[in-house]
Amino acid sequence: MSEPPPFSPTIGLLTVSRIWDAALAEALKPLGLTTRKYGLLGHIRGAPGISFSELARRSRVTVQSVHTAVTSFTEAGLVDDGTAHAGSASTLRVTERGEALLTEAARALARLDDAFALQHPDLTVALRALMSDMAARTP
Repeated sequence: MSEPPPFSPTIGLLTVSRIWDAALAEALKPLGLTTRKYGLLGHIRGAPGISFSELARRSRVTVQSVHTAVTSFTEAGLVDDGTAHAGSASTLRVTERGEALLTEAARALARLDDAFALQHPDLTVALRALMSDMAARTP
């Protein structure tokens, strides 16, 4: 019998991340959202008037993917683009309907956060400290 591989914090974190990413995806599915769309919608709410290229950069997706997502958001009444024509800077903003959807998504996320914190209190504290440390180091 071979020995298990040495512990890797990177692999451990990726494993935990994938488990909870799947749980978030499942919680968002009834709302018609994916984790990517939830993130994009959140970025639009957090930075009204954000450009397509900046939205793509922040979300780590292509500009084409952002255009596709924003088109679907617009058609669903979740986002409004005050210009919406080629050659003009966009003025994306989340609509009331989009705000309501984000509120529902936040409730689903809060339930997952509560479950995670209950199951893994020490890891929750460690992750909070890590995120605070990373934020402090970001210029």
